[in-house]
Amino acid sequence: MATRKDLANAIRALSMDAVQKANSGHPGAPMGMAEIAEELWNNHLSHNPKNPEWANRDRFVLSNGHGSMLIYSLLHLTGYALPMDELKTFRQLHSKCAGHPEYGYAPGVETTTGPLGQGIANGVGFAMAEKLLADQFNKPGHNVVDHNTYVFLGDGCMMEGVSHEACALAGTWGLGKLTAFWDDNGISIDGHIEGWYTDDTAKRFESYGWHVQSVDGHDVHAIGKAIDAAKKVTDKPSLICCKTIIGKGSPNKAGSHDCHGSALGDAEVAVTRAAIGWNHPPFEIPADVYAGWDATAKGAKLEGDWNVKFDAYAKAFPAEAAEFKRRVAGDLPAHWKQATDALIAATNEKAEGIATRKASQNTITALAIVLPEFLGGSADLTGSNLTSCPSFTHVDGKKPGNYISYGVREFGMFAIMNGMALHGGLIPFGGTFHMFSDYAKSALRMAALMKQRSIAVLTHDSIGQGEDGPTHQPIENTAGLRLIPNMDVWRPGNSTETAVAWVAAVERKNGPSSLVLSRQNVPGMKHDAAQFDLMRKGGYVLSDVAGKADAIIIANGSELELAVKAAAELNAAGTKVRVVSMPSTNVFDRQDKAYKDSVLTPGVVRVAVEAGVTDFWRKYVGLEGAVVGIDTFGESAPGGVLMKHFGFTVENVVATVKSVL
Repeated sequence: MATRKDLANAIRALSMDAVQKANSGHPGAPMGMAEIAEELWNNHLSHNPKNPEWANRDRFVLSNGHGSMLIYSLLHLTGYALPMDELKTFRQLHSKCAGHPEYGYAPGVETTTGPLGQGIANGVGFAMAEKLLADQFNKPGHNVVDHNTYVFLGDGCMMEGVSHEACALAGTWGLGKLTAFWDDNGISIDGHIEGWYTDDTAKRFESYGWHVQSVDGHDVHAIGKAIDAAKKVTDKPSLICCKTIIGKGSPNKAGSHDCHGSALGDAEVAVTRAAIGWNHPPFEIPADVYAGWDATAKGAKLEGDWNVKFDAYAKAFPAEAAEFKRRVAGDLPAHWKQATDALIAATNEKAEGIATRKASQNTITALAIVLPEFLGGSADLTGSNLTSCPSFTHVDGKKPGNYISYGVREFGMFAIMNGMALHGGLIPFGGTFHMFSDYAKSALRMAALMKQRSIAVLTHDSIGQGEDGPTHQPIENTAGLRLIPNMDVWRPGNSTETAVAWVAAVERKNGPSSLVLSRQNVPGMKHDAAQFDLMRKGGYVLSDVAGKADAIIIANGSELELAVKAAAELNAAGTKVRVVSMPSTNVFDRQDKAYKDSVLTPGVVRVAVEAGVTDFWRKYVGLEGAVVGIDTFGESAPGGVLMKHFGFTVENVVATVKSVL
């Protein structure tokens, strides 16, 4: 029968063998955290390897994702569909065992953890989602939402600012089912960290409102007691500071940065095998070690027991049970289409001349009634982003609700939202000034990479936001977001387009959306009902002329008005001009060639108008066309003054069209 030492050493062996075969990777963290992982996964983690999607499973996040062979070893050993052949292709093309844990590749990987610090932030999101859903669905005697979130993190995660943002909120929210394990090994890639990391981490987390313990990270009994103690503290998240030796078991490289970011080397692997008493060839696990790790029977029982509980819940609360299943599946309410069609039609009928941020709030107000999984929030700018509505109940510290004030934490907000989206059962959105999407860019990119349904509400979208000056005036930000693969960026030009953009964002299951919205009012515009579906295509003919156009003006957002007025002036003078509204270039680009050609007729000269960088629009206007845009930073002045100063006038658009004809 395998000993616990054997079980931990299986992780060490698989990790150093896979990294050595790839000649690339980070063996040190898996070797140093082997005992922590063995204790947690064998004696505490509630999961079912045969059903990685079980709704009430505990969530495990490896925030120090460079140590990815740790999670791959755990998944393989405990019985997930991750065969040894996949471990042998670690870090190779099309392997499920990518260099860092990638959501959607290996079964059981809950989130993509590459950039350090975001994994722990995702973990905060997982734990917050559990708390919110438990509040919404659990009934006396029926706790159908009842699971923990466990996060491994290293010194790098602790140093990254996003971990500070997220962990402070975790303390404020009292996330008692979140337990983090700090791999306190004192080593990063540059060497011993005392020259650049001297924080008193324990006191820092205590000041956040966490329950903090310190243990020997190689003493499985001490680790087990610490986990038990953490579970008993239900009103605070827990940090277990685990003093470890990086690369433990390696006679010549343990405790040094030499085993952090590179393979041990064949010679060192051989002496490590001897040192830890692992007398087996590479990638060979004895039967008794597999037996000691196998979690399939235990996992099936855990899920089976929960199914019995859920069946009892369904009998007592059938409506709630059906709603829970719907939300976990990610499906929208049955009356969604009827409700949103009516919303878009009513919005169009009003044709209000309001800022698109206000049109967004009106849409949020309507959607919140239809969509109980809606979870709103803002990074301290609710009154400016207009992201709240009367039906939202605000999270007040440890009191659950469906609207969150994240404080001035843009990066943390979007990284936490990613965890909520990954957890399931919620559709999160968060607001900030568009300029500050730069702070959050990595989390927005991760949402796109993981194909998660999260929504960014980015207001004050151009120099039109005015007096705050160039530090607050986005120039390149919209183009930058559009360049993120799988990110849908919407910049609507009026209230109807805003409603359509919101509906499209909520319906999109395979990626995030960014809604880029104006501070200033835009004119009301009433559309033909036939245009509603065309708006969903990202770009459409807003107004046309008889016969072939001489020129096409493409515009969106607050500049749509300029395009319409300029076209009217040109048409009156005998130049035939079509106006194309393009609220989402990303969505338009996905349409078939026939549709795109019907909107942007080949051979017709084009002018694009947007208060942003001009280079982005060359893909639509070509070298023979022109762009009315801005390639400098803005200035501090009222928005209308700035628009005129930088050439966003009907006269300039007219002159630009004439210049290319």
